[in-house]
Amino acid sequence: MYEIAHRVLVLRTDPPRDVTVTVGVPYEEPTGDWSCPYRIDGLDGWEHERKVTGVDSLEAIELALAMLRAALAGSHEAKEGLLSWDEAPSGQRPQTVYVSLDKLRDIAYVAMKHEIAPEEVVSQVEVADVVLDFGDAGQLLGLEISNAAGRLPPEMRI
Repeated sequence: MYEIAHRVLVLRTDPPRDVTVTVGVPYEEPTGDWSCPYRIDGLDGWEHERKVTGVDSLEAIELALAMLRAALAGSHEAKEGLLSWDEAPSGQRPQTVYVSLDKLRDIAYVAMKHEIAPEEVVSQVEVADVVLDFGDAGQLLGLEISNAAGRLPPEMRI
């Protein structure tokens, strides 16, 4: 299998061992459908290549990722809490934010997820022309920035 992605997890046994998850390059079947191979090495019963088939290459990749997630989450190793990342990522992981800009009012909204329903915002805090929107668990949902032209970095001024 020619791989396009892989991830190494750790199985916390004595001694610890690696669990390698691999996604292969999707390919077109003679029927016109597309298949995507995948493999999990290090979990009992998964040490051979499998594939899923979809209507196009993207669906095949999506299905392979879904199968991998389900297999890992459903494994007895994961249920016993033995399956983990090799090491914790250093520092914070990047997060996608969604920026909308109202140039007429010079206001920008930076959302932490694609869509925020009005009822999700349970509290707001205003600090120096910035309104922070928080959800019910205290998570930051988004922020509204006044004087956006002067406060936003150029790459966020869409």
